[in-house]
Amino acid sequence: MIAILETRDPVRLNFLKTILEDAELHPFIFGGVAPYPGALPSRLMVPESEAELARRLIAEVEGPPT
Repeated sequence: MIAILETRDPVRLNFLKTILEDAELHPFIFGGVAPYPGALPSRLMVPESEAELARRLIAEVEGPPT
């Protein structure tokens, strides 16, 4: 497994996880267990063989950085 994203935003994290699952990838959320959502960063992980495709899908969904 390789981390492709680290964020404190639980909404963004779960949205992107769903996008990757819909593309039949195998994402996993690691970390972020805290008493308050977003208090600790979480990582979106995928198998190394899926990392490139996962990054492309995320870039398509989120668009260019602002």
